[in-house]
Amino acid sequence: MSLIILGFGKFAESPPFRNTFDMKKFFTLALLLFITFSFVAPEADAQRWTKRRQYGSVGVNIGAMNYFGDLVPEPDFTSFRFKATRPSVGITYTYRYTPRISARAGFNWGRITGDDALAASPNEGENRGRYGRNLSFRNDIKEITVVGIVDLFENRSSFQRRPDFVPYAFLGVGVIHHNPKAYYESGSVGSGANDISTGWYALQPLGTEGQYAEGGDYPEPYKRVQVVVPFGLGVRYKIDRYWDLSLEVGWRKTFTDYLDDVSTTYASKANILNGGGENPTAAAILSDRSVEVFPGQAMPDPSGTPYNIVRGYGREGNQRGDTSDDDWYITTGISLNYILAPRVRSPKFR
Repeated sequence: MSLIILGFGKFAESPPFRNTFDMKKFFTLALLLFITFSFVAPEADAQRWTKRRQYGSVGVNIGAMNYFGDLVPEPDFTSFRFKATRPSVGITYTYRYTPRISARAGFNWGRITGDDALAASPNEGENRGRYGRNLSFRNDIKEITVVGIVDLFENRSSFQRRPDFVPYAFLGVGVIHHNPKAYYESGSVGSGANDISTGWYALQPLGTEGQYAEGGDYPEPYKRVQVVVPFGLGVRYKIDRYWDLSLEVGWRKTFTDYLDDVSTTYASKANILNGGGENPTAAAILSDRSVEVFPGQAMPDPSGTPYNIVRGYGREGNQRGDTSDDDWYITTGISLNYILAPRVRSPKFR
């Protein structure tokens, strides 16, 4: 177990930074619900659909993005800080193939954030370990997705006669580009030649968990391009003949634990400084920020670097993150869609 600060001069054992919610069960349940939703329509109804009634639509959406990972207030899937919510915007193209099923391609941009110092406090029991860890990040996510949409209520007629109100579910696949960054104010950890300038630093090229370090059993550098599985629920409201308004919440299952640049254990700062990476000094400083919140508990780094540590943090092998689950993010928003009326071809007479 890792040691954390209870106050100046006091230490106590703390449970690991572990997420107790079973992500695999949640994802499996969502998949089963989507499959069940897909087979609600009788097969005979789908057979009465004609290609003349197929149509496309274009849309714009605006909403909010939240993240779930190692830097959240509680070890629970539903936990997120409202103040950590950030905007997202996107565009979509949707094509209706059958009375109930559509396909949608979309591009979205959004930002997620996390901050131990704001999400926890030294008086919060199981979250005191996160407060002392004092890591933070922001991550701009660019996302391309293709999903299948299944409506609860079908429309076997033309688009003009579609239902006024339709709940729906969606599931698909996507690709994202992400780039977690952390902000540092000069003088917070280092000094003089052992410090770095004030500003935002991209964390993946640094290797804050020893990805580019020499010596030690450290993880490989993570990829900034990742596959995601988008799924969720929404409701669509018919405004008039050509316009629809939708409200939607969507989860993104990822296959990386590094949306927040936090996953495993602390690496030796000496190994980080002697290793590769874009900026070894920045990597050593940004790997461990605990001394910023507990300066009175600072002690020399046992690996011999000029950067002090706090007991329970910063030493090689101390727990830094939780590898039991990958990171997730959630999007919630509204979209405005315009229907592209299908061209009606008149029959030709000879």
